[in-house]
Amino acid sequence: MYEVILKQFERPDEVRTFEKGKFELVHIGGMTVGRATYEPGWKWSEHVGKALGKKSCEVEHVGMVVSGTATAAMDDGRVFEMKAGDLFYIEPGHDSWVVGDEPYVSIHLMGAADYAAKK
Repeated sequence: MYEVILKQFERPDEVRTFEKGKFELVHIGGMTVGRATYEPGWKWSEHVGKALGKKSCEVEHVGMVVSGTATAAMDDGRVFEMKAGDLFYIEPGHDSWVVGDEPYVSIHLMGAADYAAKK
């Protein structure tokens, strides 16, 4: 028998909330896929990292920006802007923040299980 599983982010398996944002997780096909939604003014080091006691995100990400714009600043000084339609790979060791007045939404295909997780 062939199995088909359909899920939606409107009914996630888990939601990790923090000031100015949330990260919704769906477990499907042996993967954990995440959807990040951040309000204008959100910054990883302030709104996620602070609660984890970390200055830089230590999660490796592969994903796609659905809407809005964000900056990823690597610990080595490189800075990248990500906007709607961009696919991204970001190594551990970075900060990130929303640019402008529009919420930022991205889908995370790698790193979602560990993102904003209190371990």
